[in-house]
Amino acid sequence: MLRFLAVVAVGGAVGSVSRYLAQMAVVRHFTHPFPLGTLLVNVLGCLLIGLFYALAEKGTLASPILRLLLTTGFCGGFTTFSTFSYETLTLLETEHYLLVALYVAGSVLLGLLATFAGVALVRAW
Repeated sequence: MLRFLAVVAVGGAVGSVSRYLAQMAVVRHFTHPFPLGTLLVNVLGCLLIGLFYALAEKGTLASPILRLLLTTGFCGGFTTFSTFSYETLTLLETEHYLLVALYVAGSVLLGLLATFAGVALVRAW
């Protein structure tokens, strides 16, 4: 168990630092209020987790440790949006269409509401 936690921690650290560096690179070249850095990181994270998923499916990423490092660790640290996309894909592939709709709508709406609630709590304090 400790080995798995260490693998996730290392992957998460590398993913988080990579996200920060990528976002800062975009901010240096794109000075607009639109969060292009975050959007690009989220889309890239989704692309990466899709690649890792397909490689694992083909047997190319046979090692469970490597999959854990790349998906939960790196992609999880790089962006949680990639995990959201992966889980949505899994629900789609198993034809749980109602769950897909609930998960997507719930994640976006509840996430936004929670963010607004957090801001409102701090502002009211």
